[in-house]
Amino acid sequence: MPIPSSFLDELVSRTDIAELVGDYVRLTKRSGSNLFGLCPFHSEKTPSFSVNSDKQIYHCFGCGKGGGSINFVMEMENLEFRDAVEFIARRAGMTVPESGDNNETAGKRKRMLQLNRDAAIFFHKTLTSPLGGNARGYLAKRGISGTMVTRFGIGTAPESWTLLLDAMTAKGYSKQELIDSGLARKSKKAGEAYDYFRDRLMFPIINVRGDVIGFSGRILGDGEPKYLNSPDTIVFKKSANLFGLNIAKKTKAGMLILAEGNTDVIALHQAGFDCAVASLGTSLTAEQARLMSRYADKIVVAFDSDEAGHKAALRAISLLEKTGAKVKVLSMTGAKDPDEFLKKHGSAAFDRLINLSEGHIEYRLMMIKNNAELTTDEGRIAYINTATDLLTKLDSSPEREIYSSVVADVSGVSKESISAEVAKKLKRKGTKQKKDFEKAVTRPKTAILPADKSLRYQNEYSAAAEEELIRCFMLDTSLIKTAQSLDFSSNEFTSPFLRKIYDELLRRITNEEDTATALIMSALETSEAARLTVILQKPDTLPCSEKPIRDCILKIRNEQLKLADPNEDLLLEIRRRKAAATERNDH
Repeated sequence: MPIPSSFLDELVSRTDIAELVGDYVRLTKRSGSNLFGLCPFHSEKTPSFSVNSDKQIYHCFGCGKGGGSINFVMEMENLEFRDAVEFIARRAGMTVPESGDNNETAGKRKRMLQLNRDAAIFFHKTLTSPLGGNARGYLAKRGISGTMVTRFGIGTAPESWTLLLDAMTAKGYSKQELIDSGLARKSKKAGEAYDYFRDRLMFPIINVRGDVIGFSGRILGDGEPKYLNSPDTIVFKKSANLFGLNIAKKTKAGMLILAEGNTDVIALHQAGFDCAVASLGTSLTAEQARLMSRYADKIVVAFDSDEAGHKAALRAISLLEKTGAKVKVLSMTGAKDPDEFLKKHGSAAFDRLINLSEGHIEYRLMMIKNNAELTTDEGRIAYINTATDLLTKLDSSPEREIYSSVVADVSGVSKESISAEVAKKLKRKGTKQKKDFEKAVTRPKTAILPADKSLRYQNEYSAAAEEELIRCFMLDTSLIKTAQSLDFSSNEFTSPFLRKIYDELLRRITNEEDTATALIMSALETSEAARLTVILQKPDTLPCSEKPIRDCILKIRNEQLKLADPNEDLLLEIRRRKAAATERNDH
């Protein structure tokens, strides 16, 4: 059975969406009853993401995402509805009622998590068996201790096509379940299933709740790719998780160290730095950056010292600074990565390196300088232009002054000239941001069809009137009586999505339940909730009263008449009269 609506209503009423969203987004700007911040769902420089505490909804005027608290958690945490409800319930100190065994998705998730756990145990046990010789040799070569092997649950997948498959099917799992979990693949030619991970050192990926959600396998011999990660599944999304965060979340260091690879993370933990994490074989994503900022205000980027590492660091800095975290960057000399540095110089030297790490502005200025041609006038001008663009991103005037001196020294131009250039760009930037902000708030993208194809309207003219009906009903449910007095029924909606909202309103009114916007949102799919926020953000061109309701219903019914089969006798009569009128005019 589904989660009782009474529980959902209580959960939503207990959850303040501004506080919930505030765990992910810095809401720094206010306009009326809306708080604004940078959208967590798309990259932007001007805040267009709003949270309305009165209606308990969020909406981005840029990308169109929107909904209530449950929709927000579903989007941010990549969770199904029930899992999002459980997430918010834990936050609110509530327990979700049992929903029975017919929740198919929840059952699949639970089954997949158990399969992943059993596979992790299998890999770990195989490491100590005769089949784990190559992996044990690799661990010894890298200097990874037995303590770390246990702490991170490291194992091995031997060079075999069906070893894991056979072991897991013997435990009662189907081949399809292994394929769905990313532990096996199906041969295109023979159609037989085979192990996805072979001849690899296996690192289970464990989320902050302690669930094994996927795996990362490091090849033991030659070949590519060096690291192979589980594909995305219903329990795992690579771009939204970090290796080692399940351990690093407990650190007392007051920071997180972001490394590039799993072995770097393990080497750092082994050296006493229990705050290290790594992205999963990809460049840092916005979701991973937000995840890190939830557990630490200070983040130290410790990527490889090669050119690729520098590029990855710059991208990571850009994403991390948007979360509001204080970002620093390690500059390692004489070592290509943290693992090698620790082996050469030890943990005390690495600790000093952290204390001497550069703020991200110093690091970026250094990278701009390294890429500039300062021996020519054109090169110096290009350096000044890029560097002053960077300084305009600083909120602190003293910081801008200090770094203006640095840019002046490097370029050989007076500090006054650099400060004047920064001030000019700041003024231009402020004017543009103000215009963009006003445009986003006062002219949201409401004239277009819903972005989600499943919600596209078949009759735009009728749908415009239907949207206005829904907006008025949501603002004043008593107006539904006006519609009912005109014998208006939900069947007259041409949009199934808008009909669904109307029916939910009627159900709640009939059962004398609360009709708050946030509660209506909880009954909608994510895409539906997003579109409803667009409708509710439309400017009030007319007050919601009986007349607009009557006008909207008239428009809807006129559109229905246009689609009705025409009366052929009536059409013939009209044509005959038009012909007669034309003949009279000719005479």
